[in-house]
Amino acid sequence: MILLVVGADRVDAGKTTFSVGLLERTGAVGYKPRAGNDYWFDHDDCRSAIADGRLYGKDAARLASAEGRDRDPERLNPVHRLWRPSPNGGSGLLGRSDREFLVDRIGRAADDPTFVRNATVDLPDAVGDALPVADAIPVETVDELNAIVEREYVPAFETLAADVEGANVAVVESYSDIAQPLSSVDPASIAAVAAVEPGRARIYPGDRYCRACEITSSSPKDGTLEKRVPAVLDYLDPVDRVPLPPLPGDARSDPARIADAYAPAYDALLDAAKRV
Repeated sequence: MILLVVGADRVDAGKTTFSVGLLERTGAVGYKPRAGNDYWFDHDDCRSAIADGRLYGKDAARLASAEGRDRDPERLNPVHRLWRPSPNGGSGLLGRSDREFLVDRIGRAADDPTFVRNATVDLPDAVGDALPVADAIPVETVDELNAIVEREYVPAFETLAADVEGANVAVVESYSDIAQPLSSVDPASIAAVAAVEPGRARIYPGDRYCRACEITSSSPKDGTLEKRVPAVLDYLDPVDRVPLPPLPGDARSDPARIADAYAPAYDALLDAAKRV
């Protein structure tokens, strides 16, 4: 059974907090197929990872901790992207002028990743010194990046999809407001979907959500065409709308307290999954 958690808000929707509590509630295996963080806004998290020559974010680390299986964050998250702000205009490599892509990490082994770097920008010294960027695959155009996606990224996602589908219960967290974070997964295996945003979760049966994804138009995202959650939800009525109370910081760091506070939303999600 796959439970998909998506964000109906592009920034700070609360997906990871919701997913952490859901892992506690269900004992599921956690996955975050794609993730990213910002060298400026998430600087402490970046420093913590690159100090060990690694690249991952706090979301994958929280999920790995919450599931309690002693897995590295990379095992849950095969692709992680590092950005930084570009107030004077970025390179435009991925269609953004306010920030620029620096490095991607591909792979689920903490000690043997593949790196892809944006060869149109200079990397921060700390990143260049800590990561093996001399061996990274350089890209200068979207066409080059798309070719590498087919060769390197897609196989990593396909391997992850096989793991997800083989799990008894899997919680898959999307990134940003992307509707389908792992296209390699058979849509029929998605039991239920929680669309999370500040203050509430909307609950959908997986089959109806996936059909809505099929008819929704794609829009540009990071050099590719991807489907956004708000556009998909325009075609659907939720089976339930459940308030999500705001949580203080100490509660957000405690999976058991999240599971208790969000219990009505998890009840609704699991009820929707039973309809499959």
